[in-house]
Amino acid sequence: MSGFFKSSIGRKVAMALSAFFLMFFLVMHVSINLLSVVSPDSFNEASHFMGTNLLVQFIMQPVLIFGVVFHFIMGFVLEIKNKKALGVSYAKNNGAANSTWMSRNMVLSGVVILAFLGLHFYDFWVHEITIKYVGGDMTGLIDPDNLDSGYRYYEELKEKFISPVRVAIYVVAFILLGLHLAHGFTSAFQSLGITAGRKKTLQSIGKAYSIIIPLGFIFIALYHHFNH
Repeated sequence: MSGFFKSSIGRKVAMALSAFFLMFFLVMHVSINLLSVVSPDSFNEASHFMGTNLLVQFIMQPVLIFGVVFHFIMGFVLEIKNKKALGVSYAKNNGAANSTWMSRNMVLSGVVILAFLGLHFYDFWVHEITIKYVGGDMTGLIDPDNLDSGYRYYEELKEKFISPVRVAIYVVAFILLGLHLAHGFTSAFQSLGITAGRKKTLQSIGKAYSIIIPLGFIFIALYHHFNH
């Protein structure tokens, strides 16, 4: 297995598989968050299920965190290996003529997205983990203004998007995510060698995905900002 990760092909395949996993997670994440626009009660119920289900908490959540860390570390490793392989010729290469700006700056966008994930984890995940596992008080999940039936997830989501500065950070981060996905989507399929004869189709699907998913998150942030 260690030999697999040492090879260029092995690293690219691992990178692609982690990308597919994270792209699937993004679909689930934006779908649940869109419930906050359609039905606050449904959003609360879905969030509570995801936040208390043992399978999600102790298997899927650790796998997700590992997937995020692995994807970004592998991205940095591939970038370093690629630059070393190109050597001196890299400096002479006219990158703008041979590739898009995004393909040349995947690491840069990745660093910004990773920094944003730190903020996102701080906003939602750390607070919840503190309530459930540090404080050990599950009643902290209940909305104090709606003790009979309401969980606090919806109100906390709305509160986070009151600040125009935080909303601006989220919007910029999701725009960069869209640019990252626009290149990464097709690249992931290409790394697995399954683009033959369907590259244009995959590029079209990738463009749609890289627009719809970030736009969904941006819409959620703007909606709650202007309707708090």
